[in-house]
Amino acid sequence: MRPVFFLSDFGLEDPYVGVVKAVLWEKAPGVPVLDLAHALPPQDLRRAAYALFEALPYLPEGVVVLAVVDPGVGTRRRAIAAIGRRLYVGPDNGLFTLAWLLDPPQRAFLLEKVRPPAPQGVQTLGGWAPGGHTFHGRDLFAPAAAHLALGLPAGELGPEVPVGSLLRLPLRLSPGPEGEVLTFDRFGNAITTLLQAPLGAWVEVGGRRVPVRRTFGEVGEGEAVAYLGSAGLLEVAVNRGSAKEALGLKEGMPVRLL
Repeated sequence: MRPVFFLSDFGLEDPYVGVVKAVLWEKAPGVPVLDLAHALPPQDLRRAAYALFEALPYLPEGVVVLAVVDPGVGTRRRAIAAIGRRLYVGPDNGLFTLAWLLDPPQRAFLLEKVRPPAPQGVQTLGGWAPGGHTFHGRDLFAPAAAHLALGLPAGELGPEVPVGSLLRLPLRLSPGPEGEVLTFDRFGNAITTLLQAPLGAWVEVGGRRVPVRRTFGEVGEGEAVAYLGSAGLLEVAVNRGSAKEALGLKEGMPVRLL
């Protein structure tokens, strides 16, 4: 049985994460489910795409990556399973853009043959029954991930589509010198699209020149610094502070290596 690595923006205040896990367990009893993140900013595809990019090098080949950050749930956006060195299940909305730079999909399938799970041991109330059209994490993606976790063929989930038709976000990682602010982590550090940060160089962002150092502890408290972050991308931080707030940074803001 393949383990499932689960990422979402569902948070932990509501039962959504637990319900998805319950469906996985019902469809594939005993499936190992490991949480990547669930407190991502709601509907923030850039932040979620970065989270998958950061985690992917440490996920074993052959596992199922179940990712549900889905602003278009219930609309005409497609639901997919994509097969690379890992198996991906989620909405076709660009969520996997950065992960697929590291593990390009070779085949892709629409989840058109997936049946929603039947409620277990509950009594309907008059004409009412559990359902709806806004919880595809439960109704489409969890059953599809369970199918793949059991080692069943992805072709049983629905028709194959060209991998070139899968949606990507307009993001480009590069060695520079030009880039942009990709997203922010919970500390307010700005993760950029630049793949290098030469020590001794400077970075220009938000009208400020920031020195490149090995780590944020090499500048004084409250000072800005740029460094190569844990995912191998250049980041901009404020020691013991938030670069997002202190420097007034925003997603998409230009960044330049000097």
